[in-house]
Amino acid sequence: MDVLLDGLFEAIRLLLTGDEDTWSITALTLRVSLTATAVALLLGVPLGTALALGRFAGRRVMLAAANTGMGLPPVVVGLFVTVLLWRSGPLGSLGLLYTPTAMVIAQAVIATPIVAALTAAALQQVDPGFLLQMRALGATRMRATGALLAEARLPLLVAGLAGFGAVVSEVGAAQMVGGNIQGETRVLTTAAVLATSRGQFPLAIAFGLVLLAIAFAVNLFVTLAQQREEAKGPGASRGAPATEERTAPGSGPSGAARSSSSARSSSS
Repeated sequence: MDVLLDGLFEAIRLLLTGDEDTWSITALTLRVSLTATAVALLLGVPLGTALALGRFAGRRVMLAAANTGMGLPPVVVGLFVTVLLWRSGPLGSLGLLYTPTAMVIAQAVIATPIVAALTAAALQQVDPGFLLQMRALGATRMRATGALLAEARLPLLVAGLAGFGAVVSEVGAAQMVGGNIQGETRVLTTAAVLATSRGQFPLAIAFGLVLLAIAFAVNLFVTLAQQREEAKGPGASRGAPATEERTAPGSGPSGAARSSSSARSSSS
């Protein structure tokens, strides 16, 4: 117990005094994980949209594969990426192994199925008539799909943050493809493992506290976004379809009532 308390106090001291190694490792961690998340969003959102809205052969198999990919072991991803980037591998001539770029590739592979599966699930939960209503109002398929994505923007945000949470906390792939090289590829998770193996518990706890702070910030951001959406009230995010439907001439009982009233006035 004393070791844990002493390590905790020393970790807080390291963070408050601005330990250079700790913050440089934190900066590299955020740079690699945010870049990988951005790549995963660029690939996963269109893929998830196609799986949710498309009708093509093999769609169910691909959707099942995306759902399975949500539990893809990082060590397995690290192994395959290492083989691909090995000097004798298919992409060995690029010289990317043991670089931050290799870590981005591995983490993007981990996060993309998560983003794709959650995007597909989010779009499938939106009212099916929403897309048909947009098309009936004359919107192009691209514009209707964009409106549907805007309608599901909060679940899509959660999908992106889930992908980020998965990659920022993984250690297997980062260790295998990055090599945990000091000043080059050492991130918070691999640094914590190394510090623990050396018995440097205060330093390991400091890395753990930074990871917890990042996780808390991500969840706080999602919570605030959810509360903001709830404060708008139901239907606040439904823009064009509801407005067009309300203002359509002669639609609904009010249009018929006005026409009947005009006819009675003329006959009198």
